[in-house]
Amino acid sequence: MSQSLNPNPTYDVIILGASGFTGKYVIREALKFLNVPSSPLKNLAIAGRNNSKLSQALQWASRRNPPPEIPILTADTTDPSSLRELASQTKIILNCVGPFRIYGEPVVEACADSGCDYLDISGEPEFMERMEVKYHDKAVENGSLLVSACGFDSIPAELGLMFNSRQWLPPAVPNSVEAYLSLESDKRIVGNLGTYESAVLGVANVDKLQELRRSRPKSPRPVIPGPRPPKGPLMDHLKEVGVWAVKLPSADAIVVRRTLSCLAENPHGLPGVNESSEQVERREAFWSSIKPAHFGVKIASKSPLGVVRFIIVGLFIGLFGKIGLGRWLLLKFPSLFSLGWFRKKGPTEDEVASATFKMWFVGHGYSDGSLASQGNRKPDTEIITRVMGPEIGYLTTPIILVQCALILLKERNNLPKGGVFPPGIVFGPTDLQDRLQHNGISFDVISKKTI
Repeated sequence: MSQSLNPNPTYDVIILGASGFTGKYVIREALKFLNVPSSPLKNLAIAGRNNSKLSQALQWASRRNPPPEIPILTADTTDPSSLRELASQTKIILNCVGPFRIYGEPVVEACADSGCDYLDISGEPEFMERMEVKYHDKAVENGSLLVSACGFDSIPAELGLMFNSRQWLPPAVPNSVEAYLSLESDKRIVGNLGTYESAVLGVANVDKLQELRRSRPKSPRPVIPGPRPPKGPLMDHLKEVGVWAVKLPSADAIVVRRTLSCLAENPHGLPGVNESSEQVERREAFWSSIKPAHFGVKIASKSPLGVVRFIIVGLFIGLFGKIGLGRWLLLKFPSLFSLGWFRKKGPTEDEVASATFKMWFVGHGYSDGSLASQGNRKPDTEIITRVMGPEIGYLTTPIILVQCALILLKERNNLPKGGVFPPGIVFGPTDLQDRLQHNGISFDVISKKTI
C-alpha cells in the first residue's frame, strides 16, 4: 500500500455509517469476500455512532449465521478526533454517511491527513467538486486516494459510456451517447431516501456549485468530432427499446464530464504509484480505445404517463427546494412530494429483491471520423449498448462499492499515489467491469446499424 503516513494499519476496510439503510447492505456484501480464497479482504471493521445499532446491522447482514467476530468502532462525523483515529487504523474507509454535503467533509479531511484511501457512494456534484478543490493537493502529498460516486452514482454511467465507446472501432467515432435509465419491479418501486435528500439539498446548493466553478480555472475540454447534437424535445420516445424518457439532472453526466476532462489532460490515464511496464502498456492501450462523446442521461418509463410523473416530482423538488420552508416540507413529507417513490422507512426487503434497472446507451457517430469534419454532416451510425443489474440503491451500490475496495486492496500499486478523482479515471482500466459482470451487473451490445 502507498500510505506513507499509515504503514501498518490494523484493518483492510472500515465501513463507516454501517447501521444505515445502505450501510447494512454494504456489510452483507463485504462479508461475501471476507477471508475467502483469492480475496484480498482479510479483516474488516464497522463504525458509527451507536454500537447497539451497529451490532443489529451486523446480525442482520450475517443472516442465519452467527455474527462474525468483527470489531465495532465508535466514530461520529461531528468528532474529528474519532475520524482521525479511524483513518489511522485502516487502509480504506468506505463512507456511507449521507447527505455528504452535510456529513462528508470531516471524513475526507481525516483520510487526506492520514494517507488513508477513501471511497463513498455520494451522488452530490457540489460536494465532490468542493472536496477536489480543498483536499486534492494534500491527498497527493500524503498518498491518499479519495474517490466519490463509487455506487450506482456514477459507475454504471462511467463504465457504460466506456463500454459503448469501445464498440466504435476505427475509423468509426462516436459524437454523442445518451443514457436511458429504466427502473423496473414486480412490486412497488421505492427509492433510497438519501438520494431524495441529496436531490433536495442539491437544488438548495446549486448557486454554491456555480460559484465554486467560477472560482476555478477552466477544465480542459475533450475534442469531440462533429457538431454538438441538438437538444431535442422535452419528452423523448426511444422506439428501439420501447420507452419514453425525459432529461434527468443527475450527477452521472457531471461525473462523466469530469472523467473526460481528466482524460483530456492525461491522454494515457493516471500513472500508478508503482506499476510494472506491462501494466503501463495495458493502461495506455485501454485509454487509447476510449473516444470522448457528448453525454447525457434520461429517466425512462414504458408509458408517457410515467414520464409525466417524473416531471411532476422534478417540479416539486425544483420549486420547493429553493426556499427554506419548501425544503422542510419536501424532507418532512417525502412520500407525498415524490408521489410515493421515496418514504422515510425505506423499501422492504421484498421490494428491494424484486427491483432491477436497465440503462441503455444510445451512441450516434460516424462510420469514418473524416466525415465529422464535413460541415454540419449528421451522424450516420448508431450503436446501442446496455448495462443491467439488480435494485440500484441497496444491491447494485454495495456490489460496486465493495468491488472498488477489493481492487484498491489488490492493485494499489497500479493506481494513482493519491488525489481526489472521479471513479472512471481511476477504475476504468482495471478489471472492474469484469468483476461487476461476475456479480450480477451485465454489459451487453444490443445493436449496431447505419442511420
